[in-house]
Formats: sequence, C-alpha cells, structure tokens
Amino acid sequence: MPNKPGRRLRWMGGNIFLAAFLVTLMLSLVWITGSNRQPKSIPYSQFQTMLAAGQLDNLSIGDGQITGGIKHPTPGEPDKFVTNQVSPALAQQLSQAHVTFDGTPPASGLAVLLGWLAPLLFFGALWYFIIGGRLGGAGGVLATGKSKARVYAENDVKVRFADVAGVDEAKEELKEVVNFLKDPASYSRLGAHIPKGVLLVGPPGTGKTLLARAVAGEAAVPFFSISGSEFVEMFVGVGAARVRDLFVQARAQAPAIIFIDELDALGRARNAGLPTGGNDEKEQTLNQLLAEMDGFDPSSGVVLLAATNRPEILDPALLRAGRFDRQVLVDRPDKTGRIQILGIHIKKIKLEPGISVEEIASLTPGFTGADLANLVNEAALLATRRQAEAVTLADFQAAIERIIAGLEKRNRLLVPKEREIVAHHEMGHAITAMALPDTDKVQKISIIPHGIAALGYTIQRPSDDRFLMNRKEMQDRMTVLLGGRAAESLIFPDVSTGAADDLARATDIARAMVARYGMEPSLGQTSYEPQTQHYLPGAPDWHPRQYSEATAAKIDSAVHDIIEAAFSRAQAILRANILVLREGARELLHEETIADAALAKLAEKVPAWEDKD
Repeated sequence: MPNKPGRRLRWMGGNIFLAAFLVTLMLSLVWITGSNRQPKSIPYSQFQTMLAAGQLDNLSIGDGQITGGIKHPTPGEPDKFVTNQVSPALAQQLSQAHVTFDGTPPASGLAVLLGWLAPLLFFGALWYFIIGGRLGGAGGVLATGKSKARVYAENDVKVRFADVAGVDEAKEELKEVVNFLKDPASYSRLGAHIPKGVLLVGPPGTGKTLLARAVAGEAAVPFFSISGSEFVEMFVGVGAARVRDLFVQARAQAPAIIFIDELDALGRARNAGLPTGGNDEKEQTLNQLLAEMDGFDPSSGVVLLAATNRPEILDPALLRAGRFDRQVLVDRPDKTGRIQILGIHIKKIKLEPGISVEEIASLTPGFTGADLANLVNEAALLATRRQAEAVTLADFQAAIERIIAGLEKRNRLLVPKEREIVAHHEMGHAITAMALPDTDKVQKISIIPHGIAALGYTIQRPSDDRFLMNRKEMQDRMTVLLGGRAAESLIFPDVSTGAADDLARATDIARAMVARYGMEPSLGQTSYEPQTQHYLPGAPDWHPRQYSEATAAKIDSAVHDIIEAAFSRAQAILRANILVLREGARELLHEETIADAALAKLAEKVPAWEDKD
C-alpha cells in the first residue's frame, strides 16, 4: 500500500535537516582548522639543530609532538613550527650518523572525526535506502513485496469492443461484466451478483489480452495488469506479498479490474509432479490468491480477469464455483470472424480496388487474430518491396505461402537427383488429392526449398471450416499424405527420407482412429486414449495406459493395417495416373512451381478415383 503523503513528507523533512546539520558541522571544522595559520613542519633533526642555535622559543611539548615559535623566521614563512618527537636515545644515534630524521605525526582531530563520522554516514545511508524513504519505491529492497502490476487509469485504456472482432460470443459474455462495473445496483436488485472471476481460455493469438483491455476501456475503470510470472522471485514469500498488495490496491480504487495474464505460470495444479518434501513458493503464492478470491466481496466492484492457453494444468481449487465462476472460450475465428478481423486490419494499408476480403478469409482457415494481423503486414511489406502502389491479392497469397511454408530458400541448391525425387514426391501428393473428390483442393505445387527443412510443398486450400470428419475423409487424408512416398516407390528403386513428416502425420491419424474415435470394428466402440483439450500446438498428451498388452498389440496391428491400406490405395491411384505423374514431374522440374491455369490443366487429366471394394 502506498505511503501516506504526510508521513512521507515528515520523513523527508527530518532526513534533510539531519543531512544539513552534518554538512554544516564538517564545513565548520574545515574552516576552523584552515582559518589559523598553519605551522611549519620541520624534521626532528632540524629541530635539534635550531634548538642548539637558540632559534626557538615558546615550546609546547605534547604527546608525540612539539610545537613552538621561531625567533627570526625567514620573510614569507610561518613564525611557528611543529615537529614529531623521536626518543632521545634514538635521536642521539641518528644525529651522530648525520641522518635527517623525523617522527610519525599523530592523527589529526579532523581525521579522527571523519574516521568516526564516515561509518555512521554510510550505515545511515544504507538504513535509509532499505527501510526509509524508498520502502514503497521501485528501488527499495523491501519493495520486492510490492505488486508489479501496471496500473492504467480510467482514460488510459483506449481499446474498445469495436476494436475486437471475430469473437462475438466472448464479447457478449464480457459485456455483462462491463454493465456491472457501470451500474452494480441493477444487478443486486434481485439478489444476483457478478462472477468474482472470469477466465479467458483459448489458443495463443486469439485476442484474450485484447479482450481484457477492451473490458477496461468500455467500463472506464482502473485496470491492473500483471503477468503470472511476475509474482514469484528469488525471495521466499514475495509472491504471496505481491498478491496481497495487488488486491489491497484494487480495493482502494474500486470499481477496478485486475487482469492476470498467463495464469498457468501461477496457478499450476499443486502436487502435479513428484512431492518435494517442503513448502513450494509457487504453492504459497497460489494459496494466497485463493484466499484473496475467497475474501473479497462480490459487490465491492473488483472483477478478476485472467487468461491462459493451458487450462488443463490449472489447479481445480482455482476453477471451482466462487472463484473463477465463468470460463469464456476465445477460439480461432471462423470464416465470418476472419472477415471481420481482416476488415479491421486492412484499414491500415492501401488496398488495390476490387480485392475481396472474403476470398482472403477463405484462404486462411485456422488463422488466429494475431496470424491475420501478421498476414496483412507481410502482404504490405511484399508490396512495398516490389515498389507497388497498392497491396494486391497476389501479395496476400505470397504472404500466406511464406507464413505456412516458411521463407523461400533459392540459394539452397539441390543436386539433380534430389530435385527429381522431390518433384515426383510432390506430384504424388497432388495427384492423389486431385483423384479423391472429398479432399481439399490443391492450390499450388512447388519444389523451391522453403523454411528450415522443406525441400518442396503442396498447398491445399480447404473450401469450408470443418469441425467433424468421418472415417472415409480421414482415410483420404492419409492417402494424400502417403502419396509422396507411394510416388517414390513407383518411380525409383528405393525410397528416401523425404516422407518422414508425412509418415508421422499419417500415423497420428491412424492411431487416433483406432484408440480415440472407435473407428476400428475389431476393437469396438471404445476410447483407449482419451484426448485432453490442448490450446498449445505440440503440447504433450500423455496418459497412463489403461489397457492390457493384448489390447496394445491389437491397436498396433490395426494402426499398421490402416496405414498399409492407405499406402496401397495411393499406389493404385498413381499407377492409374502414371503418365500424368511423369509428365507433371517433368513440368515441375522445368517450372519449379505449378499453380493457377497450369494446375487446373493438370487436374483435368486426373479422373475421380472410385475404390473397387
């Protein structure tokens, strides 16, 4: 909690007075010591000589030092002297040896004073830095317990719901939160209360953080934004202290919104791994968050928003009713949503007249809001590089190709044998896709290397957004994936490593058909490997096996049979179109890319495939 202004001013005033007093004292000492005429320091051997010659008087013998006056000083020099005593016996020996000698001077009063004051000043400054005026500031050591949330005032957040597109259902859910913050009395008239917490879940880039900022902008209330990873640091107890401080600040400025991004960094399920045998700092922070959510009044006007793309690993206590009461899915937009998102972003670029936003949206199934924003920017950059006056549809198509396949690598030269293998491989994919009517339409074939490892690619464009697939469609997809390996096996005496990714994807589809979707008659309508909903691509989906070795052998056998059947089917399609395969590969070797009219002409030569059985 911030320091009170009066207390802070009194503290600063007291420290300024103390510092001024010390500076005045030191300047006074320097002035006093410098105001007197400094005596002339002479060696003790010279003192003995002058004493024997009767040139000295008014001697003052102190502890280790002798001072006095000089009877006839040289003009312009001091009439006083000072020398350091040496023991008489040693002085006599040194005089007999005709050596100039002197004693060690005792410490001056100013040096002694500074020797006492310097440590006091150092520790005083250190105490002030740790405990004093910087306690509540960003630089104080104890300020690590303060919340690091970025606080935006009512008018600082400029994002509105109009700036967020493609997630209409999520916006409708959050409009209720905005209405509560604007008029809480209307929600309490029938005894209802707003949910304490709203959790936004969905894949990365779908606009969860943008939605939270839009809620704050629409409600015009203070917005506390912090990431889940900012709670925990090296000191034990810091995370819990920051949670407490965050809620104290939010209650003080209610109505307000607290937004915790990447909640999974803070709210991971406890004891999810092996027991550690001690208190875990993250668990303490999570426990404090749970306690704060239990403790704050729903009518206080503080709403907690959080975002995560890993809801499956969150602690169940965090998701129970009374804490995060509502979960809002912010999913990838459908075609209508993509049209709306593109409509927002293309306003920022100069677009060629006549371009259909709907056509661009149809080319981007599965793209998130962030992907679409990046697509528009990439298309504008491509148009800028070629010195164009406006962005064309071809720029968007090239940008999609660059995002999906990666950066073009024309400097990666393949030997003629490898180019021939890649050409037949990609043509095998294309012909099997053309022959199967239920597969996605082939848009482009290329043997120009792209990205890190892609030596060629075949792009298929889905006609619609799909949410369900039947068994035949999955078999068709596997057949297309194995078309490249099938073409190699028909043309060359041996197959290459180029089908590694195709084999992995085909195996995943076959295993899902058998173990998840119950599409294998011999194993019945049973799900052996239940799938957890993941929003992060490539996230592990591991579960302990709950079936016998005999069942595992049947699953492996069924997966093998499905893949072999798809491979044999791909070979049969390509044997029936072997002339088209060879002709298309020659054209691809010559042109490197086949698209548009040339691709349509090639597709006319491939008849629709009908399975004999």
